[in-house]
Amino acid sequence: MKKIFKFILNTIPRPILIRLSIVVRPILAFLLKGNTFTDPIDGKSFRMFLPYGYGNQRNNVLSPSTLSLERHRLLWLYLQNETDFFTSNTKKKVLHFAPEQEFYKRFKKQTNIDYTTTDLLSPLADVKADICNLPFEDNAYDIIFCNHVLEHIPDDTKAMQELYRVLKPGGMGIFQIPQDLSRATTFSDDTIVDQKERAKIFGQYDHVRVYGRDYFEKLRSIGFKVVEEDYTNKISPELVEKYCLAKGEIIPVCFK
Repeated sequence: MKKIFKFILNTIPRPILIRLSIVVRPILAFLLKGNTFTDPIDGKSFRMFLPYGYGNQRNNVLSPSTLSLERHRLLWLYLQNETDFFTSNTKKKVLHFAPEQEFYKRFKKQTNIDYTTTDLLSPLADVKADICNLPFEDNAYDIIFCNHVLEHIPDDTKAMQELYRVLKPGGMGIFQIPQDLSRATTFSDDTIVDQKERAKIFGQYDHVRVYGRDYFEKLRSIGFKVVEEDYTNKISPELVEKYCLAKGEIIPVCFK
């Protein structure tokens, strides 16, 4: 199964994968029903989660029902337990970059948010836009989600400046990235052009850097106040295992 999923991820373009998953998802959810692991996003349980990874495949990562990964489930739990995102009586403007499938329909249905999605390629995007040159007004959004996007952007400084510009004063942004916490500094090397070599070094062929611990300081240098939320340490070890979370993953919660 690992080889099959690895082949699919590395050969089928992501926009097509998104469309195909709509058909495949209910079949996988039915076949893998069980009680070992639970997806907190929809509350459904399975005997196993699916493997995932462009390079090294990780076991029990991809939820059969929502197709969420560890980071998505962690973010959902944080929003549900630590914020008023789902319960606020005040309508908030939300901007979501490269919207994840497991969130897209759920967020669209929320009556307490004014929800806009944006991306250059995603078929789920309301607005096709370059993150380094956004067509939105200054101080426009109360909440911005931009998760696992910045590692694809050559000029991530400009992208961060644009995120800061369109976030309202007092607003919150969550900007998750694949991060190697064993690295003090972020690594990039544009001379590596072979896709297999890039996937080996950067995690995916289309990533342009590996972020280190200095990621948070870079966000602060743009102007954000950053909370390094180690949320798995606030969850019991039993639930970390049951929800298939990545122990020690940090959620960068940014405020303006």
